[in-house]
Amino acid sequence: MEKQKIVVKVSMNSDKKTQKALQIAVGVSGVESASFVGSDKDQIEVTGEGIDSVELTTLLRKKVGYAELVSVGPVEGKKDEPKDSKPPEATIQFDPYPYYYRSYGVPYYYVYPY
Repeated sequence: MEKQKIVVKVSMNSDKKTQKALQIAVGVSGVESASFVGSDKDQIEVTGEGIDSVELTTLLRKKVGYAELVSVGPVEGKKDEPKDSKPPEATIQFDPYPYYYRSYGVPYYYVYPY
């Protein structure tokens, strides 16, 4: 899996709700970091691997109030890729079951020589 970035808009009127929303966001499995973004700091940006965005939004709706899923996407930035990456070499695989066994199955009759 690759890292993903999820942005959820949450209506937060008090400091208590902002703390609770941040605790809920960090408590979801797979979350590495969470922060407030947006002009009014009313959006939570969550980054991590394997985060269930629907679960996160549902928990925020239940515990805090109004929550709207704004965007889900990969994290922009540098990618950890080696500079001397070689293309994968072609490998030959042995097929233990030839074509006639896979397509026709077991024959129904046999021919015996005299």
